[in-house]
Amino acid sequence: MNCTIRPWRMSDAMDLAAALSDPAILNNLRDGLPYPYTEKDAEDYITAMLCADKSAVFAYAICLEDRAVGSIGAFRQSNIHFRTAELGYYLAREYWGRGIVTEAVRQLCERVFAQTDILRIYAEPFSDNVGSRRVLEKAGFQLEGILCRNACKNGRVLDMALYALTRRPEE
Repeated sequence: MNCTIRPWRMSDAMDLAAALSDPAILNNLRDGLPYPYTEKDAEDYITAMLCADKSAVFAYAICLEDRAVGSIGAFRQSNIHFRTAELGYYLAREYWGRGIVTEAVRQLCERVFAQTDILRIYAEPFSDNVGSRRVLEKAGFQLEGILCRNACKNGRVLDMALYALTRRPEE
């Protein structure tokens, strides 16, 4: 199943709201998202991503046949980490297990490395999120370590896995 990544469109708001109203998705994301996630919340997010600094925010819809089924983004860090970006993504549950996010991660990383000076893209999934960890491994990310007792989510103290992909030296 081939996916593409493309800039967000306001017409994606309904699909975005549906995906982010699923507790199974929210349980694997950082806190701060409203629940339930409304179309207005989605429109606000899309507006923010379209207006964001194009040299620091690389946020896209993950699409199948031009329909948004998920989200992916890399976000440039600051200070001494200005050539590093943090990766985040999610996919509507009905599409899990089909290799879609792995392909989207590959596309995004290729684009970021080709079009920017970023040297390193990293992700920090919860260590028990086997699916997300597998996505990163299949996309070429290396496990750099486990961040023990690094997060509190839904009343639980969780470990996180630190993965990174670096630009090849010849690039």
